[in-house]
Amino acid sequence: MTVATFRALHLDRAAGDPLVLPGPWDAASARVFADAGFPALATPSAGVAAALGFEDGATPPDEMFARWRASSVPSPFRSPPTSRAVTGSPPPNWSGGSWRQALSVATWRTRRGTPRLKDAQRHADWLAEVRAEAGDALFINARVDTFLVGSGDPADAVERALLYVAAGADCVYPILAPPEVLPVLREGITGPLNMVAGPDRESVADLGRRGATRITFGPGLQRYAMAAIGD
Repeated sequence: MTVATFRALHLDRAAGDPLVLPGPWDAASARVFADAGFPALATPSAGVAAALGFEDGATPPDEMFARWRASSVPSPFRSPPTSRAVTGSPPPNWSGGSWRQALSVATWRTRRGTPRLKDAQRHADWLAEVRAEAGDALFINARVDTFLVGSGDPADAVERALLYVAAGADCVYPILAPPEVLPVLREGITGPLNMVAGPDRESVADLGRRGATRITFGPGLQRYAMAAIGD
């Protein structure tokens, strides 16, 4: 699968029919999801960190991308997984091989001290630099953290999202946005919209009805598996 084909999966989705991308944390879980027939996977930083024994945000980039590559399973899996890498700052060689292979890059945030939002325009300018360097070879899923560490006002999320889309983001990810504000976000944001579902059928269906274009699970499926082991 090419990046162009992956990008096309996000477009012209019918109402209530979002693109669902499970989140593997290693090669074995990737195989389970691939065998289930999903067209692509979305590797969660928190799930990978937990599997490697790190706190979310503390995984060394080399180990994060090594695990991401290990989650790229062969046929019948038709696409390499997307990757959400989180660290204190982007690797200095972000335009090198690992980044060229990645399909998705989220907004970077600091893990040192109190989390805080970057200036929206400054971050949009950085995304524009990423887009200019990578061209169409990178699918950019730009995260909006206003519900995580910001005001929680949907208007703030929409304002940031529009800047990121204008900078070249292919998809916007308002992390921790409550489902009830999704229609407001959908009305104000142009293009694909990524929401996080719980590990159950109704959660996925509800977000689809409310306007989500793309659904991922963050570390939810890894935690679900660990809870099952605990049981």
